[in-house]
Amino acid sequence: MINTVLLIFVLQVVYVTLLTVRSILTIKGYRYYAAALSAIDVLVYVTAFKIILDNLDQPINLVIYCIGYAIGSLVGVYVEERLALGYVNLSIVSKDEHTTLAQSLREKGYGVTTWTAEGLEGQREVLYVTTQKKNQRKLYQFIKQIDKEAFVVSYDSYPFQGGFSINPFRKKYSKKKVHFSL
Repeated sequence: MINTVLLIFVLQVVYVTLLTVRSILTIKGYRYYAAALSAIDVLVYVTAFKIILDNLDQPINLVIYCIGYAIGSLVGVYVEERLALGYVNLSIVSKDEHTTLAQSLREKGYGVTTWTAEGLEGQREVLYVTTQKKNQRKLYQFIKQIDKEAFVVSYDSYPFQGGFSINPFRKKYSKKKVHFSL
């Protein structure tokens, strides 16, 4: 019985993790990887569900199945965060209209678009940056070093075109890692 319960739990965690990653791949436009992953996740799902149906006389199996689903969701989100696929847009609002933040970001290789906006307490500098999602945490830390009171909002970016390099997807044009902006 313990082997069955453990197998159900592991299969369910694997299934939901794959399901979560597959959904994210689909949203991010990695359709062929998502399709390949779907073949694996449905195999795992059918296997786990068959074990549940064969053992309906023991309610603990269904409870473990549900717990495995919840844990699989958490693991799937963790895996997606580690993969950090795609791009993210950051809108940065700084109280200091003479901020060195834009220049500092440009010196680090980020493309930055700026404009002046009006806030409740007066003029604000708004910066817009698009970068790879895997760089997001480092970018947040860098922004905080320069402007501790900056207001930063980020959201996923898909699809987009252009940027400030000749062709941002070809490394042969630039040896320096390129970050994108409008």
